[in-house]
Order: sequence, then structure tokens, then C-alpha cells
Amino acid sequence: MSPAHAFSGLDTDEAARRLAADGPNLLSADRTRSLALIALSALREPMFLLLAAASALYLTLGDLSEGLLLAAAGLVTVALVVAQEARSEAALKALRRLSDPVVRVVRDGRAQAIAAQNLVCGDIVLLAEGQRAPADGALLGPDILQIDESALTGESVAVVRSGVPAPPDGALSDRVFAGTLVVAGQGVVRIDATGPRTALGRIGASLSTIGESRTPLQKSTGRIVIWIGALALVFAVVVALAYGLLRDLWIDGALAGITIAIALIPEEFPVVLSVFLSLGAWRLAQHQVLVRRAAAIEALGGATMLCVDKTGTLTENRMAVSALWSPQAEGRPDDAPLAPALRDVLDTAVRASSPQPTDPMDLALAALAPPATERPEQVWPLATHRLAVVQTWRTPEGRRTAAKGSPEAVFALCRMTASETAAARSALERLASGGLRVLAVAEADHDAAVAAPEELEFRFRGLVGFLDPVAADVPAALQVARAAGIDVAMITGDYPATALKIAGDAGVDVSAGLMTGAEIAALDEAALARRIRDVRVFARVQPGQKLALVRAFQANGAVVAMTGDGVNDAPALEAADIGVAMGGRGTDVAREAADLVLLDDRFGSILGAVRLGRRIFTNLRRALVYITAIHVPIAGLALLPILLGAPPLLFPIHVVLLELVIDPVCSLAFEAEPSEQDAMRRPPRPQRSGLFVLMEIVTGLVRGLPILAAVLALYLLVLPGAGETVARSVAYVALAVSNLALALAIGASAGVGLFDPRRRLFWSISASLAVVLLTALYAPAVAHVFRFGAPSPGLLTLAVAAGLFAGGWSGLARWLQARRRSAGPPYQPLGVDA
Repeated sequence: MSPAHAFSGLDTDEAARRLAADGPNLLSADRTRSLALIALSALREPMFLLLAAASALYLTLGDLSEGLLLAAAGLVTVALVVAQEARSEAALKALRRLSDPVVRVVRDGRAQAIAAQNLVCGDIVLLAEGQRAPADGALLGPDILQIDESALTGESVAVVRSGVPAPPDGALSDRVFAGTLVVAGQGVVRIDATGPRTALGRIGASLSTIGESRTPLQKSTGRIVIWIGALALVFAVVVALAYGLLRDLWIDGALAGITIAIALIPEEFPVVLSVFLSLGAWRLAQHQVLVRRAAAIEALGGATMLCVDKTGTLTENRMAVSALWSPQAEGRPDDAPLAPALRDVLDTAVRASSPQPTDPMDLALAALAPPATERPEQVWPLATHRLAVVQTWRTPEGRRTAAKGSPEAVFALCRMTASETAAARSALERLASGGLRVLAVAEADHDAAVAAPEELEFRFRGLVGFLDPVAADVPAALQVARAAGIDVAMITGDYPATALKIAGDAGVDVSAGLMTGAEIAALDEAALARRIRDVRVFARVQPGQKLALVRAFQANGAVVAMTGDGVNDAPALEAADIGVAMGGRGTDVAREAADLVLLDDRFGSILGAVRLGRRIFTNLRRALVYITAIHVPIAGLALLPILLGAPPLLFPIHVVLLELVIDPVCSLAFEAEPSEQDAMRRPPRPQRSGLFVLMEIVTGLVRGLPILAAVLALYLLVLPGAGETVARSVAYVALAVSNLALALAIGASAGVGLFDPRRRLFWSISASLAVVLLTALYAPAVAHVFRFGAPSPGLLTLAVAAGLFAGGWSGLARWLQARRRSAGPPYQPLGVDA
């Protein structure tokens, strides 16, 4: 940005020296769990405690090898949990860095964006409506800010601050405090206290961070684990007592009880959820979508309606002055020579713009005529009752006040009659129908200061037309949205003709026409819900009316994702099923109210997030179905041979080895599964379809029971002729192979080849298990610990075949079904590889 500033600010070297001396502008340290804390948490898990009990029991019985092996297995289990949790913590830490607040400061004589934690005393900060003050400081210049200090004082009424004191009887403070919110106006603040030295820091406040609280999904899953775990322990005690009472083998009964408890407790559930939500948020961040609330990941894939703003979402947010109009002349800003009347229009528009422009239209005007280096004497910011910015400047002749805003607001300030505005309205319609965003400008000369701009006699100067073209990727993105069963509604404050033109160019459905804010205000909730069933373009909408539209769409059964960037967008973002804030131009309030933040403000990123959300939801559901399914044969094979009078098939060491496979498969291999090729060519899932419902439990049982039946039948078939140890070996190989085949079958619907490079992790786990099994079968010392006997090649082949059939019987059908669904060109949405 080239315009000169009234303040040059610190230079980079001096700022670095002050940062080194005072430390970062942080109120509290980053809350990241260390490896030691993660390990301590893992040591308190029921699985580790059960393994410790089994190990102690074996050592007490003098079985040193099995006792030590179980202890080692317990340590490996803890190491796996620590590795997965550490990966999640690393992902969360990366997200925290992305979510660090950013402020605009003047350094080296120019405005630039820096991380708020790098702010130092003496920095010149540019504050605007909707932003939180990053540190304590004093206002400079005559700007008037309305500030919500409730975070500091508890008072909900906004206070007024100004850098120029009023008369003593009504003096205004110039103080701005960290954490307070600018609700109106813009200003320049010189920082004089940072970090713990601010007023907020001194009272011990701390910043909110990503992921501190557990999501409702994690809480509900935790409750499920607790209930199942309690039932598993009760069942284990009953089995141990029955074993001892029926066979008088109390030690073996204790081992059988521990084995069943280990087999039944689904301790993978919370780990899987934690890993999926953390890594899912990290993956979304790689595609410029910051997740502030993990529950939004589950909701993303079910979105059926996207409510988006026009500027910066469907358009490039790269304003350029394209047309100037006055009652005396019309032309373009690059016309040479520019007519004097058009020069007056341009100069008046610049006078109504900020000396430190941040608004895209102010920047477009500054590119043509650099703003003044002095500060305005009075500023009246945009307000709901006056959609115009008004600024008063001192001139040698007195005071000159310039106004810039919506044509209706400027016409009202000028007190123009219908006949006086006829020519201007005709020009307005012509410019707006060409897709231009049009502002009107006016000015007034006066001697004395006034309390409100309505007291002045404004002269209408003309219109300024800004061109903000539709972003190049938006039409294709809207086609993707339609194919995915997602409606797109455009909500804007622009003139109706402009809104229709841009919506049509972008590809939004304009067949039902549009609704204006006035029409919305005239309808009650039920009538509005009926009216908007087909309408997808809304113009001249007040920010507060977005909430009414969100609720109306939800009343019609839509799962609504709403984008917003302003202070007044916060209620709509809160009410939407998925609130999406703009990271580049969004206010702090909008970001705090939203579930997601678009770091690049691109519409395509929203659809990329939807695709990734569908992938995460699908893979998480698969992982939970897999966990349910695989625990059925493990628990059954630990119990049924005992009830049938056969020798035990599974001991704790066998279950632990399977758990060492299950954990990384469900937490890492499933998480890495790619999106289905038709993920964005089918409608969203039903609104009431939760993550883990009865159908998923039934599916898990249906997948697990054939494995239980096949392995148990194989064990009982081989047992009479080959003996206990060989039968156990054959059955265990079948169980392990069916475990892997089941994982592959559940993931087969991704529609990618079995040996796709993206499945390297799965095949690495499979190869590792094969090496361990062969060692346990044919190395005598290891086979003794596992109570295995070496099977013949024929029996080993039979075990592998039985495992493949039992675990993978549904995989071929699902794979063929996925291939049929994905017929056609592969889907690559907007350059996002999901």
C-alpha cells in the first residue's frame, strides 16, 4: 500500500530490540501437553492397568517369559498411545499458530500485518470496528471509537473514546485496553503496555485456545466407553468365578477374566476420536480452513445450504474504480483529461475515506488520489441508521464535510426529492446492472462544528462505480456445489441490480428473482420460510437480517453454513449449523463466533472443506464400525471355548498383540484413507444421521459375527486331530488375517486400488504383523510363550483362506459398488487433493 501515513511508527530493528527486552505480547503460555503428561495419562488407562495385572499374575506364578512379554506389550501399547496423542498435540499446536491474532501496525512508515504476539511498546496500531485491542495504549487524533469493555470491567454498555479531549465538562478518555472490543469507528493507537503488563494481564486473564474443551461427540463416546468398560469388568468377574467354581481353576479363571476384560473394553474409541478430530482439523488447515470448534468437522459433510456474501467470497474483493458520474458528466477515472465535475466526485469520495485505508473501496480510491496525510477533525462511522461514512476536515476557508455511502443514505442527507434524484437513479440502475457496486458522494461547507451530519446542508456530487469481478474459480465451484446437493444463496447489502448481475455471472440460481431487506423485514418467520424456498439472491440486506434468513432456511430443513465478516454477522454465525468467518477481512468478533475461519477468503475453500469434512466423517464412521466388528470375535473367542468345555483359545498376550494391530489401523490407516471419487457427486447425508447410530452398531455386529463363527469352527475342527497348540495357532492366524481383511473391506468403498500408494501405512502394518506371526509360529522359544504349535503348510493355507473369506467377504461387493459409483472422470475439486 502506497499512501503516506500521518505516523511513521517504529522501524523494524527497534521493534525487534523491544520485543527481545519485553518479551512477546502474550497473557499466558501455550497450553501444550508434554510427552511426560501424555504418557502419565496413558498409564492410567484401563487397558494398561489390566495388562499390568496380568503381567503381575504371570510373574507371581513363575512364568517369567510371559510376564515380561506382557509387560513389554504394555509399554508398547503406551508408546503407541503416546505417539498418536503426540501427533494430535503437534497438529493442535500448528493450528494454534495459525489462529494467533494478527494486527495492522505502522512500521518503517507503512502499514503491515504482524502477529499480535510480536507487538511492542511504541507500536502504532490501526484499529477498526469488530477488532479487539491487542494491548493497552492511547488513541491518537480525533477519531471516535465506541468500545465494549465488558471483558475487563463487566459493564455491558459501550464507552466512547477519542484522542482529542472534549471540553472539561465532557472530557473523553483516550485509553484503550487489551481485550476490549471496538464496536464502532476506527482509530490509531500508540501501544504503551503489552502482555502481562496490560490491565487484562495484571488480573490474570488468559487467552482461549483451540481444542481445550472436549467436543459433545468426545463426551458422549467417553460415556459409552465407561458403560461398556464397566459391563466388561462385571462380565470378566462373572467368567472368572464361573471358571473357578466349575473347574476349580481359580488362577486360570483370573487370567480368563482379564483376557475377556481386555477383549471387551473398546479403549480405542476415545483415542480414535481424538486423533481423527485433531488430524482432521490439521488437514483442513492445510487447505486454508482453520477449525475453531472440532464439532464442526462432523457437521461439515452434512451441509445442504451455503449462505455467502458477495464481496470477497464470490468476487475477488479487488475493488477498482470503474466509472464516475455526476449530473454534469460521466466517464472513467482514466479518461484524460478528467472532467472537472468528475474530479470533484473523486476528490469528495477520497475526503470521505480513511487516511489509513483498509476497506477495499477506500484502497481503490487511494490508488487514484492518495489520501490526505492529516487527520479529519470529526468522523461519523457507518451506522445502521445512516449507511454512509461522514468526515469533517479543516480548510483555509472553514470546515468541509464529505459523505460517502449507499445512494439512498446520501440522497437522504442531501434531502433530495424524487424529481431531483431521477437522473441519479437512472444512472445508478445503469451502472448496477453492469455489475458495479455504486456509492454516492456529497459534501457540505460550514463554519461551526456540528453534533450530527444531519444538521448540515449537503450538496450531491455524484456516483462512483466500483468493479469487483467474479473470482475465476467460482463458477466451477458452484457447479461442484450443485453436484454435491448443496444450494448456494447469495446475501449482500448491494443494490438489487448489482446483486442479480453478479449472482448470474457466478452461477447462483436467479430463476426465482431476489428478495430485498425491506421484504424480509415485512414478513414473519413462517412467511419468510415459505417465501425463501426457491429464492437464492438477497439484496440490500441489513447484517441483522442474516439471522432471520439462517433460521428460515433451518425451518425448511436445511443444514446451513453461513459466511460472515462483520460485527453484526456474529448472531447469524452462531445460529448457523456451521459458521464460517473470513480470515482475511473478517473481524475478531466474527472469527470468535464462527466454527471455521477461511484463511484465504475463497469460496472454493468452503467446498474443499466440505469434501474434507465428508472424508473425515466417512473414515471416522468406518473406524468405529471396524472397532465394533473386531471386538465381537475377540470377545467371543475369549469366552465361547470356555463355555463349550474346550481349552482356552486366547490368553492376554494374544489379545494384546491384536490390539497392537487394531490401534494403528483404526487411528492411522483409516484416517489416511482418501476421499471417495464420488464424494462430491452425491447428496449430503441425512440431517439426523449421526456419527455412530444403531445401524453402525448392527453393521459392526454383522461384520464381526462371521469372523467369530469361522474362527471358532476352524479351532474346534482342528483341535481333535492336531492338538491344542496347533489348533490355537491355526485359529489365531485366521483371526489375525480376518482382522486385516475386515479393515480392507470396510475401507474398500473409497474406490481406490488395493495397492494404491495412499495405502502404504496399511500394508506396512500388515507386513509387520506377518513377520511377528511367523516368528511366533516357527521360533520355538517365542512359540512357547504364545502357546503355539507349528502348523503344517496345508493348515496354514487353510487358516489364511478362512481369514480372508471371513473378514473380506463383503469387500469385493463394496469395491465393485464403489467402482460403479465413481464411473466417469475423477473428481479434483478446485485444486484441492482431499
